[in-house]
Formats: sequence, structure tokens, C-alpha cells
Amino acid sequence: MNPPDLQDELRYLLNRWDPIGVYDEELDFPPDEYDCLIGPILSRLSRGAGVAELSEYLWHELEEHFGLDPVPRNADGFAERLVSWHRRHVEIAETDAGHDSER
Repeated sequence: MNPPDLQDELRYLLNRWDPIGVYDEELDFPPDEYDCLIGPILSRLSRGAGVAELSEYLWHELEEHFGLDPVPRNADGFAERLVSWHRRHVEIAETDAGHDSER
């Protein structure tokens, strides 16, 4: 899977999590509210960050950038979801690469 696909999927996940409560799923608005998190999250995940590191990042961003309390927004649970999501994509990419090398 190429990076634009990962970015789009991560944007989708962030919008559905919607920790500040502004996203309207029906209108897909605002579509880019959490885009500031996409690059840093993907960077951390590609470096192999685990749940603890990602959770720490999300907590920091919720508190410092968005001015929110991370506890009711389940930052830890969302970090777990993101790590699992990224691992699945890595496994798929590795499987696809293995099939391509067999051809």
C-alpha cells in the first residue's frame, strides 16, 4: 500500500475518533481537522513505535495542541487501534512483496 492510501485511511480513522467532536460524518466535514497528526503518527508507526509511544504522543497533542483532557477521549485505546491497523498494513505489504518476488 502506498503512502497516500495510508494517509487517507489514517485521516478516516482520525475523523471517526474525532476527539474534539467537530467532525460530521454525513457531510465529511471538516475533512482535514486532524491532518496535523497524520505525518507524525505515520512517522512514528513506520519507525516501529508501540502503543506506549503513540499514546504518549496523542496525549501530548490532545493536551497541548487541542487543549483537551485525553482521558475521556480514550487516547490509549486509539493508540492501540492505530498500532494494530499499521501492523496489518505492514503484514499485507510484506505478503504482497513476497508474492511479487516469486513471479
